Amino acid sequence: MFSVHGASVSIMLSCVLAQTFCQVATEANSRFYPTLGLVFRAFTTSSPKCGEASENASVVTYSQLKTMLSNRDVQLFDVRNPEEYQAGRISEAVNIPLGTLEESLQLSPELFQQKFEVKAPQKDDDNIVFHCAKGSRSLKALDIAHRLGFSRARHYKGGYAEWVEKEGK
Repeated sequence: MFSVHGASVSIMLSCVLAQTFCQVATEANSRFYPTLGLVFRAFTTSSPKCGEASENASVVTYSQLKTMLSNRDVQLFDVRNPEEYQAGRISEAVNIPLGTLEESLQLSPELFQQKFEVKAPQKDDDNIVFHCAKGSRSLKALDIAHRLGFSRARHYKGGYAEWVEKEGK
């Protein structure tokens, strides 16, 4: 049933392996099954690494964000520092600096609303979007959110820099 022939192994593994299993299997393989270790090494280098978000499913483009904002269907979180946020921001964005994001996402809904003056995001919400200046911090924010169970959260890769460029401000 398990075949070590080309892409079929990579496709099968990408569909089957979960983050934890991937980490455990890779460790076990390298110690006990050197031959299968080659298969896992090929898989993990040609696919997103364990724990990393899938780029396509997790990215919001400029036009998608514009639509979400116009439809008022977005929970937009700006993970830049307060000084950056005050210097310029996307309307409707709530500032939660990256350094406090994990703690903030673990607040009770009541405390979250009290602190940020918006409804707390729910783990199954599909309209949570993080952004920063150029996409690096928002990708870290996305990883934090996914680890906390906000599996449908996304990030605006272009960040505030792209927003300002496209908006002509």
